[in-house]
Amino acid sequence: MNKLMGFYELRELSIPTIPWKEYFPGVELSDEFLWTIRSAVNHGDDLNLPRLVGKTAGEATTFADNLYKQLYKKGMVVYYPYFVAQKSGTLNIHLDKIIIEAVKDDLWNLVTDQKLDVSLIITKDNDITSSYGEKNFFNTDEISQLIQYAQKISRIYRDEIIDGNSILLEWSFALSCNKNKQPTGKPYLVFYEVRTIK
Repeated sequence: MNKLMGFYELRELSIPTIPWKEYFPGVELSDEFLWTIRSAVNHGDDLNLPRLVGKTAGEATTFADNLYKQLYKKGMVVYYPYFVAQKSGTLNIHLDKIIIEAVKDDLWNLVTDQKLDVSLIITKDNDITSSYGEKNFFNTDEISQLIQYAQKISRIYRDEIIDGNSILLEWSFALSCNKNKQPTGKPYLVFYEVRTIK
């Protein structure tokens, strides 16, 4: 499963996910929000694809229009309202364990800058067998939510996991925000990528 398939797959999983929509030239982005623009390709390498995060409607539209031209018939451009991430990470679901890696703030701190604040290995019985980093990074509710969705994903992708694959999800505990990047409301868990790792 590549990034493109993952975007569609997220919608079908009944887990909290980003409200993404496919971008086409002429789509009007509201000035009331900041926007995130991401891309996915039909074939080939789909890691480190162009993206724009937390920009005004005008900046996002210009970027998305250019990206659409580059990817025409080769992929897809998606957009969704920007959110402020408090904690982010990956959830890697194996047959016999769950691995959680996390950082403060944006996921890019982990996947692009190689920072890591905490790493946990959790058994199928929900026991933490290994931990690295900041002990109090997560509160009990956050760990419970991640484990709960890991178990759900494990059931959905049972056959792939039994075949020796793992399922990798990217997530954040996030806050909605206004166009000045001021957080609003309460934190919520959101998943924004799922893929099969062979």
